[in-house]
Amino acid sequence: MTELIDRLDDVADAYDAALVDLWGCYHNGLAPYPEAMAALRRFRAAGKPVVLLTNAPRDATHVARFLAGIGAPTDTHDGIMSSGEACQRAMRSGQHGRAFHYVGPERDRDMLGALGTTSVPVAEADAVLLVGLVDDTSEQPEDYDDQARAWLARGLPVLCANPDIVVDRGAERLWCAGAIAERYARMGGQVVWFGKPHAPSYQAAFALLDEIAGAPVPHDRIIAMGDSLHHDIAGADGQGVDAIWITGGIAAAACASSAFPDPAYPDPAKLIAVAREAGQRPRYAIGRLR
Repeated sequence: MTELIDRLDDVADAYDAALVDLWGCYHNGLAPYPEAMAALRRFRAAGKPVVLLTNAPRDATHVARFLAGIGAPTDTHDGIMSSGEACQRAMRSGQHGRAFHYVGPERDRDMLGALGTTSVPVAEADAVLLVGLVDDTSEQPEDYDDQARAWLARGLPVLCANPDIVVDRGAERLWCAGAIAERYARMGGQVVWFGKPHAPSYQAAFALLDEIAGAPVPHDRIIAMGDSLHHDIAGADGQGVDAIWITGGIAAAACASSAFPDPAYPDPAKLIAVAREAGQRPRYAIGRLR
């Protein structure tokens, strides 16, 4: 049974470290949530490390720059692990070839630049690096179907650097790379996934936590937090980690109370129904991280 809690402090004593999602949990795409910042500071004040685990299609350095740009403090966490970082590691290894066709916004082309390479035409590619939509404010995933058919005709694997389907930026809901990758998979294409809920990102995050803590942190002493049942909650469950589902993120509307429609205070019956429909049973739930 999912326990609806009032604040992180209610369960913090049972855990020694935390993995924290960004979008919808730590910030809304435009600014950090002040109560979340305070909660993480208190958690860290007890000597417990926090790693921000995000499906951002860029490396940890770029994630840190983004956070600084929206005014996020640096004393809320000890490290960052991103899906982009995991993807770059695989690309460096050469296991998916050396020539990549880039699909995504101009702002994220450094995913290739950091490797000392540039995008090649589909006809010359060993794989497609899928970071996102070129313009996520106006395009739809189906706009990429013709391109996907060209990838499929050449049998190219798609390296999906962000498995999220949608993300909320302020009040605006935007499509992510995962929506295109899912359509490609349904066409019969091969998709190599990086980020939550897939194991490689968690393994990298666990290693980073152990490094920060100076000793292995047992998985049953780690608490994960995030707003996506399919990514944050399913991923944590697959790794034997308890999770706090932040219902005020992408599930805010589905979990809202009709009597008091504030995302910080979800309807207990609705959140249980939403989680059950997704096939998930998070250990805890909370409207907003606080």
